[in-house]
Amino acid sequence: MATSSRSAGHAAALLTILIWGTTYIATKKLLADFNSMEILFFRFIIGYLSLLIVYPHRVRTNGVREELHYIAAGLCGVTLFFLLENIALTYTLASNVGVIVSIAPFFTAVLAHYILEGEPLRPRFFAGFVIATTGIVLIICNGSFLLKLNPLGDMLAILASMVWAVYSVLMRKISQFGQHTVGSTRKVFFYGLLLMIPALFMFDIRLDVMRFANISNLLNMAFLGFAASALCFVTWNWAVGVLGAVKTSLYIYLVPLITIMAAALLLHENITWIALLGASLTIVGLVLSDGQQFRWKQKGNRKASQRHSQSQVEGS
Repeated sequence: MATSSRSAGHAAALLTILIWGTTYIATKKLLADFNSMEILFFRFIIGYLSLLIVYPHRVRTNGVREELHYIAAGLCGVTLFFLLENIALTYTLASNVGVIVSIAPFFTAVLAHYILEGEPLRPRFFAGFVIATTGIVLIICNGSFLLKLNPLGDMLAILASMVWAVYSVLMRKISQFGQHTVGSTRKVFFYGLLLMIPALFMFDIRLDVMRFANISNLLNMAFLGFAASALCFVTWNWAVGVLGAVKTSLYIYLVPLITIMAAALLLHENITWIALLGASLTIVGLVLSDGQQFRWKQKGNRKASQRHSQSQVEGS
């Protein structure tokens, strides 16, 4: 049962990343008629309403301490992360933001090591981190060297990575409260939207729904709201509860790989041999960082084989 749950957890994390890796394509198309803040607000409104329909029951917390976990998760995972990422994009290159945000697993691992039980730091994690990050840089550069430093924007992207690490750790804590995953995610969305309201006044927000008469806008926003927000946050939060914050966060390494593949298929952008090399390094880094999982499976298979052989001997 534990093995099947962990396998399902890995499948949920991979599904989440496959969808999140394509969100940049949908966002790029929506930016023709919406600004980044409008996209953020509309997608999470759709996500919240979707989760409310799926799970309309109230999530009752046990005291102020648990409620504060949800508030903090909404602040970090919904409001601050996306705000910092969007603002960073106005000061630095998208490639810089892509690389920096993809190192979130490092911050998650360090934070989880000191706050959560059962999330130890191991040398292979750091080795995998270096290899995967090298691959991510090659993927995002895609043959165009080098990344140009923009201190303000790059620092905001680093803060976004740190904020996502805090969110991952908070969701690991929340998963231990015994609440329904959909209900918990909906509650996080509620606080994220609530805390987003002050930021709306800082941007030129238009609530003109006629823009959704454009079928492309409607489909892309629906994808971001239903799939990338409602579905993916549920599957991600569930995976964090099953696998832990560190193992789940490792899948973030794959986001640039999936993005560049989606861009090649949907936007007909070119992929160079350097990007392919980066993709290979990213996968190697992911496998190395999560080496314990693969060795555990191998040990389990060997033990099962030994038991099978022993039963055959005894049967003869």
